[in-house]
Amino acid sequence: MFKKVLIANRGEIALKVVRACRELGVTSVAVYSEADVDSMHVQLADEAVCIGAGPSSESYLKADRILAAAEITHADAIHPGYGFLSENARFAEICETSGIKFIGPSAETIRTMGDKNTARQTSIASGVPVTPGSDDVIPDVETGLKWATEIGFPVMIKATAGGGGRGMRPAMNESEFAEQYHAASSEAIACFGNGACYIEKLVLNPHHVEVQVIGDEHGNYTHLGERDCSMQRRNQKIIEECPSPFITDKLRKEMHAASVALIERIGYRNAGTIEYLVDEKSENFYFMEMNTRIQVEHPVTEEVMGCDLVKEQIRIAAGEKLSHNVLNKVPRGHSIECRINAEDPYNDFRPSPGLITLWYTPGGKGVRVDSHVYSGYQVPPYYDSMIAKLIVTASTREIAIERMKRALSEFMIEGIKTTIPFQQEIMSQPDFVKGDYDIGWVARYIEEKQY
Repeated sequence: MFKKVLIANRGEIALKVVRACRELGVTSVAVYSEADVDSMHVQLADEAVCIGAGPSSESYLKADRILAAAEITHADAIHPGYGFLSENARFAEICETSGIKFIGPSAETIRTMGDKNTARQTSIASGVPVTPGSDDVIPDVETGLKWATEIGFPVMIKATAGGGGRGMRPAMNESEFAEQYHAASSEAIACFGNGACYIEKLVLNPHHVEVQVIGDEHGNYTHLGERDCSMQRRNQKIIEECPSPFITDKLRKEMHAASVALIERIGYRNAGTIEYLVDEKSENFYFMEMNTRIQVEHPVTEEVMGCDLVKEQIRIAAGEKLSHNVLNKVPRGHSIECRINAEDPYNDFRPSPGLITLWYTPGGKGVRVDSHVYSGYQVPPYYDSMIAKLIVTASTREIAIERMKRALSEFMIEGIKTTIPFQQEIMSQPDFVKGDYDIGWVARYIEEKQY
């Protein structure tokens, strides 16, 4: 096992890694920006090193500063969390050449599955269903238009290096193809430095279902069920649940088997997530992308499967085998997660940074809150607006929904706006209660309510 792990991230995921290290008897090192000096992960880590000013570009994205912090604190491993450098193959490579273990898959695996076009071809070779699309990246608008015409509109234009909803644009017809192609490419260049795009058939009214996978260097590969992430706005998830209330048992088994086949083919080591689009009739599923890291919504999987995915990540990177309870998983009940964001849901979800004057979290049976903030905490304006994850678990989905309603009503946050009122609305909507929603549901609901 490692002696000291540096956490190259911030917020609730950094705090979770600190706690996992402590339970494993490993010393933790937090890195932080000047804006995060009062964050809980900085206060609870065994050691902490400031790596720059507030913006990510001056702190958490500075690989050289993170590696320097690892060297001066004698850390023998780095946990990247999610976002920032977590899927940066070059960073993983530099860690390895510096004699520091990157807690994640190999740089080669990150490159293979991080490039969406290569990942698509790998999935095809593994027998995983994919949507009809271009054979390779599109060199120009004219070539793309030919492919789109052959595939049939509508199509989705995707940046091969995109992620988090960025570098993706739908083209509903020929007349808007060029504009959407340039928009996707330009956004990808700005965000990822790579504007290459490919196209896929756009599945209308799909569900977003993802499978949690995990593997070790001893040849153990398995899945830990699926999560339904269809409740999203502008490609950003709002509510997630495990298991999916939508898919059939037959499709569930097929998706799990396909996911394990894929990670076996690439020799995947560590935790990862394979994301799929499922058509509205729950008959077909299509590979969308693979995230070679821990996901924001991983707690719902932990609660249902009875495991700690961050501790598994650390153990796998240290050369240990998957835990017995992971290899012999027994699903239990239903779990739902609400991402609590510092945003005003009734003002186009505008970010709401500022001072939290009151912070009271819900409790009771089956309630979990993952957060790095507290009363008196200043939410900085530089980062993602998520300030907490509220997770509830119960024996059935029906009970879980009622428990989430109760927990949301107990959650008291003053000084800033949050998404809690909007999520309270969703919990009472008949479509959500029935599990009858797709990735366009939130947009249609907001349009109907004219928020």
